Amino acid sequence: MGGVGRDSGRGRRLLAYEKRWMASLGLWVARRRHGVGPGRQPLGYARAQAPMLYGFAFVCVVETVGVGFLLAGLPVAHWIMLVLDVYTVLVVLGFQAAAVTRPHVLGPDGLRVRNGALLDVWIPLERIASVRYDLRFPKAETAGRQALERDGVLEVAVAAQTCVTVELTEPVTAVKLLGQRVAARSIRFHADEGRAAVAAVKAAKAAVEEQRALRGEEDKGLVTPV
Repeated sequence: MGGVGRDSGRGRRLLAYEKRWMASLGLWVARRRHGVGPGRQPLGYARAQAPMLYGFAFVCVVETVGVGFLLAGLPVAHWIMLVLDVYTVLVVLGFQAAAVTRPHVLGPDGLRVRNGALLDVWIPLERIASVRYDLRFPKAETAGRQALERDGVLEVAVAAQTCVTVELTEPVTAVKLLGQRVAARSIRFHADEGRAAVAAVKAAKAAVEEQRALRGEEDKGLVTPV
């Protein structure tokens, strides 16, 4: 029964993922972004993977046309392949749409690191010990995965690269696509403007620390000597 429960849970998560990337297509057409409200700064990361995904989508379209001609005399097979090919094109475009409409988001209370509709990790600013520009290319065997956690380091690569490293004072929990929970004390992710992203996070962290110091001074001022 435990295995059945796990399988059904994974099925629900895959269905939820399907809904997210489909919704991202609508947001993309409407030129809207998910989770980017007032006072929050989007940090895009979709540019690096765009050429590869658009090229793949073009190849899929060409294949769809070619298969259509080959199966013109077999209507049932033609329609089955047409549905599958159209779905494949939508999946590819949905992957890019999710990356465009679900950027990383920096707010006054934390940093939201995302990978399209696949991964969403929340990092409170007070847990950030340091952040730096750090261009890396994950190993070939891990570059294609949506995220890899190893020795407390979570790599969220885009186009097989990361360029921002965030070190934490205490771990944060990331939930992967199929429900696996991983604890990370260091997170590496990609941003189109990596240096600008690092500067923005440092500024947000400095603002939080300044506000905390001011509150501490105010609290001291409220203390009345006996």
